[in-house]
Amino acid sequence: MSCATPAARGRLRYTLLVAALAAVLVCAAVAGLTLGSVRIPASQVLETLTGAAGPGPYRTIVLDVRLPRVLLGAVVGAGLAVIGTVLQALVRNQLADPFVLGVSSGASVGAVGAIVLGAGAGIATTVTVPLAAFTGALGSLVLVYGFARGGGALTTGRLLLAGVAVSYILSALTSLLMVTSARADHLKEILHWTLGGLGSARWDMLALPTAVLAVGTAVLVTLARPLDLLLVGEEGATVLGLDTGRFRAAVFVLASLLTGVLVAFSGAIGFVGLMVPHAARMAVGAGHRRLLPVAALGGAAFLVLADLAARTVAAPQDIPVGVLTALTGGPFFLWMLRRRPYGTTAGAAA
Repeated sequence: MSCATPAARGRLRYTLLVAALAAVLVCAAVAGLTLGSVRIPASQVLETLTGAAGPGPYRTIVLDVRLPRVLLGAVVGAGLAVIGTVLQALVRNQLADPFVLGVSSGASVGAVGAIVLGAGAGIATTVTVPLAAFTGALGSLVLVYGFARGGGALTTGRLLLAGVAVSYILSALTSLLMVTSARADHLKEILHWTLGGLGSARWDMLALPTAVLAVGTAVLVTLARPLDLLLVGEEGATVLGLDTGRFRAAVFVLASLLTGVLVAFSGAIGFVGLMVPHAARMAVGAGHRRLLPVAALGGAAFLVLADLAARTVAAPQDIPVGVLTALTGGPFFLWMLRRRPYGTTAGAAA
């Protein structure tokens, strides 16, 4: 008969889950390095990563093409999952995510606007474009939240309708920027933001999103308790000492910063922040101290695998990974809608 306490057994299960997700992520990364239009033996990949392999085409493919893409996919997937988890807590609705709420569309408008205005070269690529994407993400989030709360209670229906409406407007604005651009070469760059993809990943693109993700996730983990308090409702959180207005505003800004930086390098990849937090919540519960790391690992593994499928299912054609996640996430979103009443408040739907 085991003498372990329930708490000890819970910690063991959580540790095993985290270890399993980390193993899945490593396996997905190895598959991403070996598979593609050119299949590279796993032993050759290992020799290349350890420096045992000499110069050759395999070394170039692994180190200069596939490895930056896999790493960027892991960073973006983890970030989108973390953002989705936090947004769902802030609006107390499991249907929220950066794409559904129009945040990704706002970030895309900012990034595309910076490109069209000529801020797409040199240091501007790693500073100005992410800054513009952050501004667009924050602006769209403020619009959606303001429209959803204006004139009544914050309901699931109002939140989704506001997100869809703002997303359509911003998508139209992106199309307008594309049509009116004076340079034809802007078309390919703009399509990158609207469809979402990792094919342009380079080593010099990894530092900023990785640093922002690491710092942002660490900050959010320290905010796990107030995020948990939001789950009890506005009045309950206030009674327990949380200034919900200031806290929401601060975390909205942080979520917009994360979204803007990620979208600036990957484009608008949808539904990762919807599906992964839901699965993570089913596995470990709603407590954010445990939920956020699991969501990050799950999101990283999911997007690496999704990108692998996107570049192998129709090889040598490279399908934008945002198309594949939309094909996967759309049905999941409809299933989530069927599980909860359309007109309930956001608090009741949490």
